[in-house]
Amino acid sequence: MTAPRTAAVDDALRCLEKTEPEIRAWVRVDPAGARAAAERAPDGPLRGVPFGVKDIIDVAGLPTECGTSLRRGRIAAHDAWLVDRLRRAGAVPLGKTVTTEFAYFQPGPTRNPHHPAHTPGGSSSGSAAAVAAGVVPLALGSQTAGSLTRPASYCGVAGYVAPVGAWSMLGFAGLSPSLDAPGLLATGVSDLARAVEAVDGTRAEEPESPRILVWPGTELTDVAPEMLNALHRTRQALAASGAATDDLGAQARTSALADAHATVMAYEAARSLAAEHAAYPGALSAPLRDLLDRGRRTPEADYRAALEAARAARARLLELLSDADAILGPAAPGPAPHGLGATGTPVLSRPWQLLGLPVVTVPGHRDPRGMPLGLQLVGHPDRVARLLGAAARVEEAIR
Repeated sequence: MTAPRTAAVDDALRCLEKTEPEIRAWVRVDPAGARAAAERAPDGPLRGVPFGVKDIIDVAGLPTECGTSLRRGRIAAHDAWLVDRLRRAGAVPLGKTVTTEFAYFQPGPTRNPHHPAHTPGGSSSGSAAAVAAGVVPLALGSQTAGSLTRPASYCGVAGYVAPVGAWSMLGFAGLSPSLDAPGLLATGVSDLARAVEAVDGTRAEEPESPRILVWPGTELTDVAPEMLNALHRTRQALAASGAATDDLGAQARTSALADAHATVMAYEAARSLAAEHAAYPGALSAPLRDLLDRGRRTPEADYRAALEAARAARARLLELLSDADAILGPAAPGPAPHGLGATGTPVLSRPWQLLGLPVVTVPGHRDPRGMPLGLQLVGHPDRVARLLGAAARVEEAIR
């Protein structure tokens, strides 16, 4: 007997009903709309696959509220570009997932499915948690600093951040035009690669003998011993499988890049959210007000200097990545921190997001308490296929 077209949607709704009271990953679910969309979905590579949509991304007929009361009830007239691409592949939006306020630091109600007393990260918190909880195999997110990579790591799922400018931001509520990028979260690298191919046709190509540059990130922050151990064990497994692994070393100059990223983000966010800040300053959280105040005080000369530093560093890093398949490092400083009042630090993503590079978060490691530890692979924007292939190799090495 043939399963109904709505079978995957119905399964997702049943799982959501069980998990949502504790995890709280969803802002709004549209069962009737999802079932109707599944009935008429085209026979594409993702036919009938339900997905979650971060609530800074438009889905026609649903509100896009950006984690703030200031946007309450704003109904989207059209699908975002990325939502439209997935619909064309046969996938079905199930509803909107929780985001932090304007995709910055103020957390929403979402909890980590692996331990509800721990943060899921942010700002793509609901999307990562919805995938980790088994409700949907795919969800949409975005990244300006570490907004997708960090939740993927904390929740133990795979994540993909597209190169800045490669995928349209049409229908996204952005924060920093030079840094914002769309992305995907999925249960594993193979599902992630399948979704990327459905969006833009890029098919993963696993290199026969990959060359990986290893970066511990310790010059930016204290990295937990269990994360460094996970990185070391993965490097050993890759070498045993025939991959070449070399140290990235200090040539990336990531500390300066992280500082430049913070300058660009603050300066541009202050201008992107100027209307909300001017009209409703008291309605914004303290962390967001601090960011916007810092951005308004940043001289334009400092902003231009940060962009110039990014351009020079990008050229240097792309030359390095012309001879290597990816840079492998920790996706977060450690496991998800205890508590729900903060979402963790994005510092390990700042350098790569400043340079607009594609990133894949690979799940599989756990700390002694069973909390996920994700690694990130940073690649060349013109070689996403090899980056996805290298990610598959890393996932196998972790297994």
